[in-house]
Amino acid sequence: MQLTKASVFYFLMVFGTGFCLGPIRIMWLVPMVGTRVAELIEMPFMLVAIFFGARFINRRLPPEAAKKLAVGFGALALTLAAEAGLAGSLRGMSIKQAFFNRDPVSGSAYYLTLLLFALMPWVLAKAGRRIH
Repeated sequence: MQLTKASVFYFLMVFGTGFCLGPIRIMWLVPMVGTRVAELIEMPFMLVAIFFGARFINRRLPPEAAKKLAVGFGALALTLAAEAGLAGSLRGMSIKQAFFNRDPVSGSAYYLTLLLFALMPWVLAKAGRRIH
């Protein structure tokens, strides 16, 4: 149960950041610079949220690497489900459109960010062990 709660909390921290940044990107940045650039501008903010979210979660979890991976991939599953649901309800897109009709550059960055999101609790745990 602790891992489930940690996954949900990690998801909420990072997805909440994206949910707050999304309207700014869509309403202000996209009209000024286009979708690709707007999405790329948003990425560093999301990476900061991922870093701090993973760090916060890691301080409350047992040190086992498998548990860190479970939390990260659990949060990723929640993110993908939320993305699919929001794409359909808010943007009128199918799941296929939501995940496969992306700009080649910013879409690739998006998928890399998702991978980093899933792995970050584990990466920070590994990095922390090398430092101590």
